[in-house]
Amino acid sequence: MMPSLFIAHGAPLIAIEDNEYTQFLNHLGRMMPKPKAIVLFSAHWESRTQQVSRVEEYDTIYDFGAFPEALFRIKYPAKGYKEITNEMMHLFTDKGIPYEMDTERGLDHGAWVVLRLLYPDADIPVISMSVNPHLTPEEQYKIGKSLASLREQDVLIIGSGGTVHNLTKLDWTKGKGEVDEWALGFDEWLALHLEKWDTKALFHYESLAPDAAKAVPPYGNEHFVPIFYAMGAADNKQEAKLLHRSYRYGNLSHSVWQFG
Repeated sequence: MMPSLFIAHGAPLIAIEDNEYTQFLNHLGRMMPKPKAIVLFSAHWESRTQQVSRVEEYDTIYDFGAFPEALFRIKYPAKGYKEITNEMMHLFTDKGIPYEMDTERGLDHGAWVVLRLLYPDADIPVISMSVNPHLTPEEQYKIGKSLASLREQDVLIIGSGGTVHNLTKLDWTKGKGEVDEWALGFDEWLALHLEKWDTKALFHYESLAPDAAKAVPPYGNEHFVPIFYAMGAADNKQEAKLLHRSYRYGNLSHSVWQFG
């Protein structure tokens, strides 16, 4: 059965960098069984009602500024997969989860940066998904859980965001290996409860996790919540494994979690 993944997409620059993290993602894409399709929840697509893409071929969205021109020349022309999209519609309907179809939106950098590092040939169909940071973690988990059966069909479900993502706290002078204690403390609390599959604690991370408001600021929780969608998609095999963790700029977490 295909696992689900939570992958930190970091800063857009990782699309053109060669470093420890990009090398890991390149390797991960080569080592995993090739999926039939990918369902990806991106922190950079927010909506109150769950959006499900139904696109024949995606445009590439450059939802950032003040970065090198090389980033704006990248294309990731992944195709959609109508049959999987139709099945997802039935799964959402059966579970009473409201949704809307989107037939126009391209892939934002939370999606294409990760996908391009994993599968540079853009040869795997993609169904792009929004996240709703206004839902409770339990409700986000439920949406992921409703799609768990897709993993039995070799569909890879990914949540793309970041466990520690607070742009106001970044220190651009800090190099590799220099990690703020508060960021590490939050990630270690998270790891402890993910590995226990302790949803009771995880669903209340805002009040229980150390420095939660700093690691996951209220105005930026859209980057954290994809982890609940990805985790829920593996509810039928409650196992969590940390595949990679590193940091940039003192506290920007590059975490990759495998569920199931």
